[in-house]
Amino acid sequence: MTPPTPLTRTTLALLLTTVAVTAVVGQTPTTHRLLATPETVAYGYYWSEATPALRIKSGDIIDVDTLLTNSPIGLTRLGVPEDQVQPSLRAIVQGVTGDRRGPGGHILTGPVYVEGAMPGDALEVKILSVDLALDYGYNGCSGYVRDNCDRQAGPSLIPIDRKTMTSQFLPGIVIPLKPFFGSMGVAPAPELGRVSSNPPGRHAGNLDNRELVAGSTLLIPVFVPGALFQVGDGHAAQGDGEVDQTGIETSLRGRLQLTVRKGMTLAWPRAETATDYIAMATDPDLTVATKLAIQEMINFLVETRGLTKHQAYQLTSIAGHVSITQLVDLPNLGVHVKMSKQIFQK
Repeated sequence: MTPPTPLTRTTLALLLTTVAVTAVVGQTPTTHRLLATPETVAYGYYWSEATPALRIKSGDIIDVDTLLTNSPIGLTRLGVPEDQVQPSLRAIVQGVTGDRRGPGGHILTGPVYVEGAMPGDALEVKILSVDLALDYGYNGCSGYVRDNCDRQAGPSLIPIDRKTMTSQFLPGIVIPLKPFFGSMGVAPAPELGRVSSNPPGRHAGNLDNRELVAGSTLLIPVFVPGALFQVGDGHAAQGDGEVDQTGIETSLRGRLQLTVRKGMTLAWPRAETATDYIAMATDPDLTVATKLAIQEMINFLVETRGLTKHQAYQLTSIAGHVSITQLVDLPNLGVHVKMSKQIFQK
């Protein structure tokens, strides 16, 4: 038998790779239902030592419930009838206490351990659907220019019409609803310890990026085995900046596909929507966050479009859109840069 030539070996390797990839792609992903219970939430933190609530294979889908950032007492004060407060919220607020809480305030469902995820990889979060779970939400008043707040008025209860996907803020003022998860993230690097759910960072977390609706994809750097993905902080609607510290806060149910992207080493989270590529960054200094986000877009264009840094910087100025994601998740402020897909003809 004639020994294989180098070309034959190369061809064989390519064929084997193709077969392996096809086999993985051809597999039907398993969908895992993940309810929000006292045993399946991380109350106020992202942490490398958190116990997984669920283990899944790369490419599987989670059908997940998330809860608004409030308490039964707080909702009752707003005027929510007792029978419209979710039993799951009551159970979690009563059952998760002491050192199982904090230092932040968000109820995050998870963590989800994704098999195969390792430091240096990226976790792809494909947002398949986001559905409103309640007929109400609320908006507080604090944040960036809080001197405008009437302390006696307090938060506002806001009705949600799930049929029309609108909300009447005041008579004659109707808000179109575009629900999204304010917080989607992974465990931060172990040396950071238990990190508050309030500020976003390289692990993503409380990004409050209103672009991350159904049909969008978020890519997050992985820092620990399994990634340890968590999700929560639902919004029915929010403006860029989230200036008073809240959007229309509500509970959501979503379907998210979690896939490990081996060897995709990212400095910061990135995203893609139906219309745009998005680079993002955070920092306590808004100037630093802005420069980082712009540089992330430049790096993305260099990596994916073969541009020089000079060309990528010019293109970002010509066609990119720099936005303040949020000003209120202290200490970190968030900036993102959008680049329309439409400009690329090939």
